[in-house]
Amino acid sequence: MNVFGRFRGHVVAVIERMAEDGAIPSGLDLARVAVEPPRDANHGDMTTNAAMVLAGPAAMKPNAFASLLAERLARLDDVADASVAGPGFVNLRLEDSFWHARLAETLQSGPAYGDSSVGGGEAVNVEFVSANPTGPLHVGHSRGAVVGDALAALLEKAGYDVTREYYVNDAGAQVDKLAHAAYWRYLEALGDKVSEDVIDGFVRDSDLEYRGDYLIPVGARLAERDGVKWVEAARDEWLPEVRAFVIDEMMGLIRRDLDALGIRFDVFTSERGLVAEGKVEDALRFLEARGLIYTGVLDPPKGKKPDDWEPRPQTLFRASAFGDDVDRPLRKSDGAWTYFATDIAYHLDKARRGYQTMIDVWGADHGGYVKRMQAAVKALTDGRCALDVKLCQMVGLFENGEPVAMSKRAGAFVAAADVVERVGRDAVRFIMLTRRNDAHLDFDFAKVTERSRDNPVFYVQYAHARVRSLFRHAAEVFGSGGLDADALARAAMHRLTDADEVGLIKVLAGWPRVVEGAAEAHEPHRVAYYLHALAAQFHALWNKGTDDANLRFLVEEDPELSRARLALAQGVATVVASGLRIFGVTPVEEMR
Repeated sequence: MNVFGRFRGHVVAVIERMAEDGAIPSGLDLARVAVEPPRDANHGDMTTNAAMVLAGPAAMKPNAFASLLAERLARLDDVADASVAGPGFVNLRLEDSFWHARLAETLQSGPAYGDSSVGGGEAVNVEFVSANPTGPLHVGHSRGAVVGDALAALLEKAGYDVTREYYVNDAGAQVDKLAHAAYWRYLEALGDKVSEDVIDGFVRDSDLEYRGDYLIPVGARLAERDGVKWVEAARDEWLPEVRAFVIDEMMGLIRRDLDALGIRFDVFTSERGLVAEGKVEDALRFLEARGLIYTGVLDPPKGKKPDDWEPRPQTLFRASAFGDDVDRPLRKSDGAWTYFATDIAYHLDKARRGYQTMIDVWGADHGGYVKRMQAAVKALTDGRCALDVKLCQMVGLFENGEPVAMSKRAGAFVAAADVVERVGRDAVRFIMLTRRNDAHLDFDFAKVTERSRDNPVFYVQYAHARVRSLFRHAAEVFGSGGLDADALARAAMHRLTDADEVGLIKVLAGWPRVVEGAAEAHEPHRVAYYLHALAAQFHALWNKGTDDANLRFLVEEDPELSRARLALAQGVATVVASGLRIFGVTPVEEMR
């Protein structure tokens, strides 16, 4: 439990004793009592709204209730001061000894510091990337990949049982177009065995949307495997075989790109497999039995002129009954299922696998799809399951502030693998998490690699590297004995009296609360904000030691004080490493 949740227990216990003593009525509902950091750190370490939410039911004025509560809280061992503020908030200032004990806990917990049980083992499905298997991942995909993977790791640290899932969109028109493009490359690869007239005729008569060079080796491998087998074959004969072959090849490319990003998945689910297993029909029968499917004619889309609109009866889902703007079609004019129909089946499948919380990470261009999918999940599960969709905005690539065009070896887009190759996996992953997922992100290659405070990757990593350098120096001065975390947890923490030293401990003590809050909000970028703030406070304290020798982390003539400050530095390294682990980033031992 985070330190604020723990102290809430103390506040609740005091209120219960007040009721037992007759100072306030008994039986008050304490569920809304909260203990949080004050908006202004000058007001104290913690504040509680207890008087604000309980005064009414207790038939008292908030300030009167707050005064009674403050008087009782001031008697607690860890409380240095309790005061009433504003309309009835009670602000608490805690003894330094309380914070010293929190630092010892940090060191004793090690990498597990910040682990929480708030998730209660709840099964959560995080589905992300899910790019059409039509080519390598581009830089836009990489943002969704990192956001999804970091969110999954964050949820795991908060005590959720997480499944990382990739939905392979291997059905529909796009993969058929991909198969046509692969067949064209197959004909080319056969060389003299196929006349140029045949190749030119195929290109002329086909809609070759995918022309990237990445399909050239795919065509060559198909030619090597099958020879001229498909040259004279009818389209209905070669299309299923080529489609299956190219999907496998593309998923191989995608898996390699994911591996370069350090992304792993627990489950790959095939859209084509869902269709083949009859799960679409099953899902629609499920909805139809509840009266949620009907045949009707939709109004023209907004912006369409009447002569552009040809009304026709369609199979519709009553999405508007569950929060969507309009009802949604389930079949295309040719009788094939819409994407929405197969997505309904897919989310019903996830619900039946036991996931009450589903998180989908999509590109921003899918924003108009969110309401209908949330409506479908609500209808499919009678509201028992929740779908949270995280939309990832575009990534702009820059070099010294100027838009950059990298090699287009993957076709008409910038490949994620190119970016990773240029600046490294850790830099890519960290930068992708420095802004909210729904905010546009500029990725400047020069800034990502510069050694300055303006580069969050460097700034946070430098904090960890500084600690490791400090310990190497400490081993030279004092010897390596007693410098492990367990030994430092027993250091004389009371020697840490400078306001900035205690302030840094308070930041460290806030880490479990950051984990829980970010996990519950599904917002991994909060971790990046926290790590940057922690690094800034650590670097500021380090710089104070540069100006004042008495505040240096190592004071050779005072080993006891040095060990206490080493304990503080180790706490910083522990928490930085914990946060970077969520991001899938390796903390560095030294800056090169």
